[in-house]
Amino acid sequence: MEISIPTTQLSTDPKPHTTYTISLRLPLRSFTLQKRFSDFLTLHSQLTSQASAAPPISPPPKSYFSNTTHNPALAESRRAALEKYLQTISSCSDPRWRDTSAWRAFLNLPSSVSAKSSIASNLHGTITSAASGPVTDPVVWLDMHRELKAQLHEARIQITRRDQAAGNTQAQHEASAQAKKSLVKAGSAIATLAEGLKKSGDDWGSQKLGEGEVRRRKDLVASARKEKESLEGLLSAMVAKAQVDAAMADKGALLGMAAAATNGSGKRAVGSGRVLGKETARTRELDNAGVLQLQQQMMMEQDEDVSVLAAAVRRQRELGEQINQELVVQNEMLGMLDEDVTRVAGKVEVARKRVSKIS
Repeated sequence: MEISIPTTQLSTDPKPHTTYTISLRLPLRSFTLQKRFSDFLTLHSQLTSQASAAPPISPPPKSYFSNTTHNPALAESRRAALEKYLQTISSCSDPRWRDTSAWRAFLNLPSSVSAKSSIASNLHGTITSAASGPVTDPVVWLDMHRELKAQLHEARIQITRRDQAAGNTQAQHEASAQAKKSLVKAGSAIATLAEGLKKSGDDWGSQKLGEGEVRRRKDLVASARKEKESLEGLLSAMVAKAQVDAAMADKGALLGMAAAATNGSGKRAVGSGRVLGKETARTRELDNAGVLQLQQQMMMEQDEDVSVLAAAVRRQRELGEQINQELVVQNEMLGMLDEDVTRVAGKVEVARKRVSKIS
């Protein structure tokens, strides 16, 4: 759970006062709350009472000589202090304050969030450690997938920086190293998430996922794996292009020296051009080996696209067959219901005749 107080608002009902906008980001949803300073003081008192100990940090003291409605500096300093107060309790290794009803009521949290506080406290270690084993908790799995997307986004940013650092070799090398680091972390996360899905039916206990949710998460992993491989291919192509540019520069320098040497003797300098077919922006700067590698990469991407499409078609077919089976069962149940209605109607008619005879 990520918690922050990004802004404050000035309210006039019933009288002028400052409200603090609390932003919460849970694994499956995000929302905001509006709280007054007095609400924070009440929360602190309730936490101290219910946990039998004061939280590790106290809210800012109440000011008797200044008002946040007329003092923006005081409102900003109090906002920062209240944000630190909530974040400290949320990230504290001791969960007793987060397990109280006062904390859940103040933030409108479901009880499941408190029950999984120990999982949340160890989430960073699970995400950052490749040796932590498969993830077998649905909430931690989603948080780890979010971290995976962040690593892929960081890799894409570093690749863009490398492309923009033309002419600066050191900056290109640093961006490439950071991109590779993010891609390695992403690869470890993908493997961990995929392994966790394989054991979703055995080790997830009472939190076992449905077949539809498991398929959705497998699609997420497949999409992330495809994006990672695409970024790796793009980075490799950029490195290959840089090597080709360096080789062409060296070759041009050598040919220039040869031309200078032969022009003095009256002989024609040897050209370095080559005759190529129709070029594109992606192949213009590549040699034959680079073009072959690019073609193989494109064929692999097309094969993966076909595999994903085939899997989607298979899933649609399975859904169609399941719907057909469900319709057959529903028709049988409707037939049985019709028979029961007919039988009951006959009995009602017999009872009506008997009542008529008696009356």
